[in-house]
Amino acid sequence: MKRFVSIFLVLMFVLAFSSGCGESRVGDAGEGGVVLDPGNPVTIVVWHYYNGPLLNAFQASIKEFNETIGLDKGIIVEGLGHGSVSELESAVMDSANKEIGSMDMPNIFASFADTAYQAEKMGLLADLGDYFSSQEQAEYLESFIEEGRIGLNGELRIFPIAKATEVLMVNETDWLPFAAANGVSYDDLSTVQGITRVAELYYEWSGGRPLFGRDAIANMFIAASRSFGTEIFEVSGGVGTINVDRDVMRLIWDNYYVPYISGCFFSYGRFSSDDAKVGDILMYVGSTSSAAFFPTEVTADGSVYPVVAKVLPAPVFEGGENVMVQQGAGMVVTKSSPEQELASVEFLKWFTDTQQNIEFAVSTGYVPVKLEALDYDLLKSHLDGSGIEVAPIVHDTLSAALGRVSTNELYTNKAFDGGADARKVLENDLQDMAATDRAAVEGLIDGGLSREDAVAMFDTEERFELWVDSLTAQLLEAVAG
Repeated sequence: MKRFVSIFLVLMFVLAFSSGCGESRVGDAGEGGVVLDPGNPVTIVVWHYYNGPLLNAFQASIKEFNETIGLDKGIIVEGLGHGSVSELESAVMDSANKEIGSMDMPNIFASFADTAYQAEKMGLLADLGDYFSSQEQAEYLESFIEEGRIGLNGELRIFPIAKATEVLMVNETDWLPFAAANGVSYDDLSTVQGITRVAELYYEWSGGRPLFGRDAIANMFIAASRSFGTEIFEVSGGVGTINVDRDVMRLIWDNYYVPYISGCFFSYGRFSSDDAKVGDILMYVGSTSSAAFFPTEVTADGSVYPVVAKVLPAPVFEGGENVMVQQGAGMVVTKSSPEQELASVEFLKWFTDTQQNIEFAVSTGYVPVKLEALDYDLLKSHLDGSGIEVAPIVHDTLSAALGRVSTNELYTNKAFDGGADARKVLENDLQDMAATDRAAVEGLIDGGLSREDAVAMFDTEERFELWVDSLTAQLLEAVAG
């Protein structure tokens, strides 16, 4: 009996020691015991939509991982591009629905919240909270992590890899003569109402030219509502409630629709950088990730001339809280074998570590996701040490954006059923109406009516109320659908 007990204790000791040496797949609990074998590597497939510099940076990251950490741990990462966000979304949903001719679901795919939420409802996504401990999650900006908690019970399903916010991009070359002649400065561009006032001055000074444009109109609605204490899309348990605050809508009406039909604002190209390139506008609010597309020269009035860019923080509404839009896709891990899930998470942990993440994100104007990387001086020193060349405008963009991260709220609404369609309503409804009414105003002016009288025909209380009612009805229909 003594011999039996001794053998039993030895065996238990060996088993306990062996279990303790295995790599854990679970965060806080330290359970699981899944082990990766370098002699029998696991291959994981990542689907993305990256193009241009972002694609080059991602491919370089995969290559570095496979030749270092991946080689040591037994992980091989393969990237597959799908051209665009919409093409990637279609490929993911075809795979999820097992459409004929579709590929198998990848281990990881880049995703915005709406697409990830559809996959979540189908039970396809791994719980990343099982792999990232609370301490590890605390290393990232809290709002970045919270955006990824789209699980039906608040589980972490989307992991942040690079984020963007908005900035004000200015053609400084053409701005300076106007500013000197009219006694205005960059301080006047710090608020939305300030830009409206300056745009009117510019219209008069320039002989009828617009000053300003804006990408992502929906962001204006979302940020303005949050700024004044309302969530236009209030989400709980995947269900969205529409909250249209008439006072906020009035601010947007007075500071986007009215300046637009008055000829002070303008939007024609696919992106505002297109309008800036041909001199149709001097400035616009756009994503930090679009910084590299700001024109270095302008073609206007039959001439081509170089311009210098100035990057400023995005304007906020006077009287409201300072709110910055948070945007950018993350990565989701699909349910698969324990080894593949663990390998996927190992790649994401490496990919979002400070040095790797800075090199990937910053080269294209995205914001790194770890807290320590959000200090611009530290970020710059990492870049200087890496030898990576970054365009000056990207440096200026990140400096302007990161300078406000600590003092402003970064905000985005959670995913919900009908959210993508509701956002399209915000993106298109007012913009389409403003463009149509501007054309009508121009026709009235050509017919002999004064600019003030022509604008007054559209800027009425009755028309405002009808628009708000129509907008609300469209949003409710999108959610109901």
